[in-house]
Amino acid sequence: MSTPLSGNNAALICGSLAYDNIMVFPDRFRNHILPEQIHILNVAFQVPEMRREFGGCAGNIAYNLHLLGGSPRIMATVGDDFAPYRARLEQLGIPLARVRQVAGTLTAQAFITTDLDDNQITAFHPGAMNFSHQNHVEPGEARLGIIAPDGREGMLQHARDCVAAKIPFIFDPGQGLPLFSGEELLAFLDMADYACFNDYEARLIAERVGLGIERLAERVEALIITRGGEGSEIWTGGECLSIPAARAEAVVDPTGCGDAYRSGLLYGLIAGFDWQKTGRLASLMGAIKIACHGSQNHAPTKESIRVRFRHEFGEDLW
Repeated sequence: MSTPLSGNNAALICGSLAYDNIMVFPDRFRNHILPEQIHILNVAFQVPEMRREFGGCAGNIAYNLHLLGGSPRIMATVGDDFAPYRARLEQLGIPLARVRQVAGTLTAQAFITTDLDDNQITAFHPGAMNFSHQNHVEPGEARLGIIAPDGREGMLQHARDCVAAKIPFIFDPGQGLPLFSGEELLAFLDMADYACFNDYEARLIAERVGLGIERLAERVEALIITRGGEGSEIWTGGECLSIPAARAEAVVDPTGCGDAYRSGLLYGLIAGFDWQKTGRLASLMGAIKIACHGSQNHAPTKESIRVRFRHEFGEDLW
């Protein structure tokens, strides 16, 4: 069973808000890159297809938690170009009081070019994300938190703040994992109440800190490891619970599926669900997201989520 949480129902989501600029190159990179000339690489790709999506881990998690009827509170730093994203979040009714705009910067942005073989070239500009440590978690502002990928100093600061404010939190380093040493990763785990990694991240952390998965799990109340279409595992109380993958109506775009999964964790923990139910809800949210392009373009109703959960797992969600 998950431990019931006290306090208000808000979930504080510390992480990035970003724009994802997604481009499609209607050819193959290999046709334009000469291996023997890689040391003087100078190429340009014409990309007639491009779209701009709202993204960032904090934005994605908050969006999915909002779909579930939860109460997300985003803590992030953004730039001078944030107005379109701000308007969207305000329209959704997601509070932005803890979103700080840093003058003279751009909101974090990813530029992703994909070819016909699904190879990708990505450039990421952190922009205002590098100032995330300017935000501080205050006592009483949330029932549960999550430290998602963000600026390095911000992630460290917010973890310490959550401990001082006595707000339990999920440690979710994601693509920020390479920013931290093994010693720092262990310090995060010792501060966190829960941790969530994908299977690759879990193996990398275990190797970096010199501990097996079972030993890592001993440092938190629950360690969640996602395995894509193979489901997920929740290590808690000295045992490993197997969580089945929910069936997806279509497999279109995996971008943001991990964030959708984490929204289910947050909702289940705040609601006091047991770990099996929490994990299954998380799995379902990932399956719903994967059927749509982009991280925030799926829009199921709360009722449709309830119906799908019943159909998938044979039990009532609410």
